[in-house]
Amino acid sequence: MGTWTLPEQSGSKDCVGATQQLGDEDLRRELALHTDKYQINMMYAHWVNGTHKRKAVFEAYFRKLPFGNGFAVFAGLERIIGYIGSLRFSEDDIRYLSEQEENYAPAFLEELLQFHFQGTIHSMKEGALVFPDEPLIRVEGTIMEAQLVETAILNFMNYQTLIATKASRIKQVAPNDILLEFGTRRAQEADAAVWGARATYIGGFDATSNMLAGKLFGIPTKGTHAHSWVQSFDSELEAFDAYAKVMPDLVTLLVDTFDTLRSGVPNAIITAKKLEAQGKRMNAIRLDSGDLAYLSRQARKMLDEAGLQYVKIVASNDLDENTIMDLKLQGAAIDTWGVGTQLITASDQPSLGGVYKLVEIESASGEMVPTIKISSNPEKVSTPGKKDVFRIIGTNGKALADYISFPEEAAPRSGAKLKLFNPLHPYMQKRVDRYEALAMLEPIYVNGFQVYSLPDLSEIRRYHKEQLDLFWPEYLRKLNPEVYRVNLSQQVWTRKQQLLAQHMEPDIE
Repeated sequence: MGTWTLPEQSGSKDCVGATQQLGDEDLRRELALHTDKYQINMMYAHWVNGTHKRKAVFEAYFRKLPFGNGFAVFAGLERIIGYIGSLRFSEDDIRYLSEQEENYAPAFLEELLQFHFQGTIHSMKEGALVFPDEPLIRVEGTIMEAQLVETAILNFMNYQTLIATKASRIKQVAPNDILLEFGTRRAQEADAAVWGARATYIGGFDATSNMLAGKLFGIPTKGTHAHSWVQSFDSELEAFDAYAKVMPDLVTLLVDTFDTLRSGVPNAIITAKKLEAQGKRMNAIRLDSGDLAYLSRQARKMLDEAGLQYVKIVASNDLDENTIMDLKLQGAAIDTWGVGTQLITASDQPSLGGVYKLVEIESASGEMVPTIKISSNPEKVSTPGKKDVFRIIGTNGKALADYISFPEEAAPRSGAKLKLFNPLHPYMQKRVDRYEALAMLEPIYVNGFQVYSLPDLSEIRRYHKEQLDLFWPEYLRKLNPEVYRVNLSQQVWTRKQQLLAQHMEPDIE
């Protein structure tokens, strides 16, 4: 096969400095190798076989809702768009590939050097409520390019959708409280902290402690002080007064460094009174340990008795939707919740489990042919063919079901009567003739060109809230939510049954 050689005029640097810190622009440029090796190997095998230009359609989706929730919140599209738009193999990438044990042909590596994405991508919008087994992202292109982008798309979609869902789930139990994302130091590295903070904002959080996320995405940033601030002074009161002197309009004091009720809150009250004498008001106190229900109630009583009804109470300490709901049931007097580890790591379910499956491939005659993956696990059987997703809205303005159909089908675009049936239990049917059909998959890239204008985060948050408003509370509740149905059109259902029968027909000797 030979080895790949850099063009003499390239002037490319050697790999000695490959571990140096990359800037944001460099990081985006280096993401071509943010893929699994078997993707490169499959691309190479297609290239050797002359099949690398065959057209293919892949769909990304997940099979099971996370956290036992009734819905998921789609996120990750902005990063996917940035990845696709800057997807190039650098000369350093090609040199690295040339050193692999597969000994890729130089002509293949030269083709990779010229690579850029020329396919078409449709996607759900960020903030959309999404459900199992429906396409969230559809990629159409050559088998070579569609295969390459699989790993990165799933990486971005899986993580950010998981975190946005967790954030929205927390928002459901504290709809009128302020929610702060405090997870950076416990996140799995910088990318998870920054993009996770963005996902929490989509899901309903109000601010983040991560300054880089604030800078990059315009998310409001919030922060107080650490225990080390108090420990660095001779007394707790001195620490509080010094902090209040520096930021008199933004004073939130951490009151549990020594003793919350005998020291922290009383000293905070003294500092608050000094601020009042200056015509200022302390914002809040913060609790970060102990029995938050009891401490918050007692602190609230002490603050109120001191005439400081306006001072809020912030709580942190390994919170999630379950502890917040329990604390509320116990009458905790908490106004603002700082949620970190449990949110940014999605600790009770650290993976969404999204998959990316081939649903259509170009035949030797040029015809697009549906494909199916069959498994002994019924939930892993894929649904063949390129598909669209519609949200069916009833006359009462509420979502009835999601409806998956082939692009060539007239309904539901035409408004014709629909038969909704449960794919797992086809005898459960419902006919709908008055509805609005919302197309859920938006064109993002068409033939390699970006046609979708990225909304700002405030628009995405509004869209998420509009999506929530489409659903009855039974689908949104934290415990034992009602199952929202995702229905297949009769044509999609029939095609799936045909392919199942075709591939499972026993061999006859």
